[in-house]
Amino acid sequence: MTTAAPDPRLDDIARSCVALHVRMTARAVTRAYDEAMRPSGLKITQFVLLSALSTGAWRSVTELAERFALERTSLTRNLQLLAAEALIVPVACKGRASVYAVTEKGRAAIEAAIPYWQQAQERIEGGLGRERWSETREGLKALRRVARLAE
Repeated sequence: MTTAAPDPRLDDIARSCVALHVRMTARAVTRAYDEAMRPSGLKITQFVLLSALSTGAWRSVTELAERFALERTSLTRNLQLLAAEALIVPVACKGRASVYAVTEKGRAAIEAAIPYWQQAQERIEGGLGRERWSETREGLKALRRVARLAE
């Protein structure tokens, strides 16, 4: 059996692929926040979603999914999990749009989780430095804009 030489392009792909590096970073950051927030009982995705819903600024699940660049089905699944824990409840709205409100239990969960989120935020932001985080955040916004244009 003859083994073909590895394609040199594959090393370059692993080193430079934007999707790969963004996903690796997202997973590492998510793990760090989840670990920090473990005592609160909320994962970072749940905390951010509850926080967003608590503002009352969303007219529909679709609007929320678009704002956070989530697949609507993934968002719906996460909302159902929060509803099953009685952290949110569906509220009546016009037409077929779905919207949720944070319950008292949900507000208490947010309040209990904030110190853990702050610790994780300070550790990661502090590790980067505020100026570098600001530049990184702006770079990520630009990356999202470019990615949307490519859709």
